[in-house]
Amino acid sequence: MLPDFPNSMLLLQHAESDKLYQKLIIQLEKDFKLANIPIEVTRPIAPEDLVSLLREKLYRLIMENISKCLDLFYIVDIPESALADLKGEDAVEKADQLSYMLLKRIWKKVWYKERYS
Repeated sequence: MLPDFPNSMLLLQHAESDKLYQKLIIQLEKDFKLANIPIEVTRPIAPEDLVSLLREKLYRLIMENISKCLDLFYIVDIPESALADLKGEDAVEKADQLSYMLLKRIWKKVWYKERYS
């Protein structure tokens, strides 16, 4: 059964222990590329640095180009209803929540592909 995690760091630590961390990064890059959003993930990258990079990228998208952010979430398959349920009024808080949602969905893709391919 697919494990659930309360935050991004625990999710990424589990991905590392399952030897799926690099596949998660590759899928993240693919999804960003499909949304036509450049992202540079230098390797090796620690989980906390990946979370920071993603949070910063999403913050900039929220502030500068929300439509690209919505395109990304459409490509990753995160429903708009989940976006409407974001808590907090601060863009930084929302970027943090969005990065967790994004990582969680990408983790599902990678996990299922690994288990059932």
